[in-house]
Amino acid sequence: MALVGVALLAVAIGSCGIHDKQSEAEAVVERFIDLLDDQDYAKAADLTSYPTAASATLKQMFTGLQPGKPDYEKTQFIGLDAESGIFSMDVEWSFGEHKNWNYSLQGHVRKLAIGWRISWEPAIVMPQLAHNRTVQLVRTLPSPAPRVNDIVGEPLMTEQIINVIKLDPAKTSNPVASTDALAKAIEPVAPLITGPSLMQQLAAAQGKPVIAVNLREGDFAILEPRMAPIPGVVMEKQPRLISADRRVWSPMLDALRKVQQDSQEEHSGWGVQLFEQDGRFISQLAGQQGPPGPDIAGTMDQRLQRAAEDAVVSVGTPASIVAIQPSSGAVVATAQNSQASEHGSVAYTGLYPVGGNIELFRIVAAAAKGKAPQDILVQEAAETATALGVGIDVEVPGMDEVTGRIAIAGRSAEQVRQGGGSDAVLASPFGMAIAAAAIARGSVPLPMIEVARPGTTDAQLGPLSPEATDQLRAKLRDATNAPELASVRRYRDVSAFATTAGSNGWLIGIMGDLAFAVHIDDVDSGDATARMAARMLQALATPDP
Repeated sequence: MALVGVALLAVAIGSCGIHDKQSEAEAVVERFIDLLDDQDYAKAADLTSYPTAASATLKQMFTGLQPGKPDYEKTQFIGLDAESGIFSMDVEWSFGEHKNWNYSLQGHVRKLAIGWRISWEPAIVMPQLAHNRTVQLVRTLPSPAPRVNDIVGEPLMTEQIINVIKLDPAKTSNPVASTDALAKAIEPVAPLITGPSLMQQLAAAQGKPVIAVNLREGDFAILEPRMAPIPGVVMEKQPRLISADRRVWSPMLDALRKVQQDSQEEHSGWGVQLFEQDGRFISQLAGQQGPPGPDIAGTMDQRLQRAAEDAVVSVGTPASIVAIQPSSGAVVATAQNSQASEHGSVAYTGLYPVGGNIELFRIVAAAAKGKAPQDILVQEAAETATALGVGIDVEVPGMDEVTGRIAIAGRSAEQVRQGGGSDAVLASPFGMAIAAAAIARGSVPLPMIEVARPGTTDAQLGPLSPEATDQLRAKLRDATNAPELASVRRYRDVSAFATTAGSNGWLIGIMGDLAFAVHIDDVDSGDATARMAARMLQALATPDP
């Protein structure tokens, strides 16, 4: 009987434990946790001892970790006495497939005059979180970053430390003196930057710091003593993907930089990172580094690129050259002078009237229609420009480019018959280089700046007819004998066609497995494009020092 009585007493006690009403303190804890799961920072903060601070911290945490989804789960509650209790939580953040972060936390709940409240400390919702700290979900880029090689596998672009030299107007009492002093200090490497030009930058920036110049480590080591004492000068070190050879500069480098950035994004990892209020990095709380991507196999021929650069700087008006390998579509060189660069990457995006190049499109139209070229109207010729790649839409990874535009739409047939067809087609130097490559190849090559990764197009590109191909090549051979092309004829196996369109000078050329287009704006003579092409060929033929 005694044993039975003990057993019944135990059951009774256990039953009371099961059916005890949940305490008010524990209910507040569970409500707080439910609101954290819902990311309702305002209502969750109201359940804390310091709602204003809690609201600010929780709002930043949920915003900084978007699109992450939290799962807070109470694991234990212990009532210490009538005035306090402690609780623990398991937390899991999900940031996508295989991107999870788990941790455990503890907190206190206390009975205040206004009722039970969570004792607020930022660390009760996330490890190491504190007042005035912020947390962010970031993409972590692979390290080391892939380098960019040229067409023969030599380094073209590598990640190097660049010194960013800024001028902060808030840190100088005399901006004019500071800009003049900084311009003088960097003159050995940046002679075109002047005190007045820096003052214009400051005026446009409306009180914000401006970047004066970016310096490689070698130049910075020499110039730093001159710059450091100047009031307002701020110097920062940043990793940048830049050319391995400072002699190489081209819009193509910007395109290859985008290719490398896309690779970095594709191979990126993720991280939950903690920062001080001023943005200084503290630590990474969770995440994983992505695996480095392969090096980028660029198509640039550095020797040809330097030759093209030497050619474009010989001209005092905007000028550019684009060279393509017809057999593969590889863009092997792109150069434009500073006058052209003031208008952007005009070698790829500038559109200019093709002028006498319309005769090349006439040949294609004539072969297709069974007519003589002289019987082809300007409109008919313009409509066949796409057969040589001018006016087609092509997507090349990393590039912002346009091949051309058929500009004759909307003109009446009478206006076309009356001539003036020089503006019937607008083309970029890139587009005319494709046209030259199409003549050499017998079909339009899909251009590329990364080996084995050609561009794509929805255009229906078939091969040129044998008749059109033969006549186009003959046109270039015959044109090479013109007096204005005498400077080009000195180079073996070169055939070229030069023409003008108002103030625009054009030349397209073929030399073996190389096709190129030359454009000069505000051309000063009929042989200017030929002289520029000859200068490129001469530089290419001259051995490197």
